[in-house]
Amino acid sequence: MSNTFRLTFTALPEHIDENGHVNNAVWVQWMERLSTAHWEALAPEEHQRAYAWVVTRHEIDYRGNIRLGDSVEALTEIREGPKGARFDRHYTFTDAEGRAVVRAKTTWAMIDRRTFRIMRVPPEVAAPFLPEAS
Repeated sequence: MSNTFRLTFTALPEHIDENGHVNNAVWVQWMERLSTAHWEALAPEEHQRAYAWVVTRHEIDYRGNIRLGDSVEALTEIREGPKGARFDRHYTFTDAEGRAVVRAKTTWAMIDRRTFRIMRVPPEVAAPFLPEAS
């Protein structure tokens, strides 16, 4: 159980834009992969079958970038419990020198896979992802 999760991403040729660095859309894809991996690592199978997540908002600060072959350590953190159907994930992508090159906050909403309707996050679904003090 943890409100944080980490992965490493490496810039491949398909991630590089005409400016020679990782395209902004790729950072969003990496946020989604990181979030999905966190959900799959902690959520019980029955929750994964019953619920899905959709993004309702992104806030991204680009403070640097990486080039072909460079890697970043990606951290996602859930700092507080859900508010109804929604909760926020925070992201930090750190380069090899330890600099945060991208910081972001994304608001996610839970949907019921049967009805595809947004629904309030049940406490038992949120519990594995909450900070220790929650």
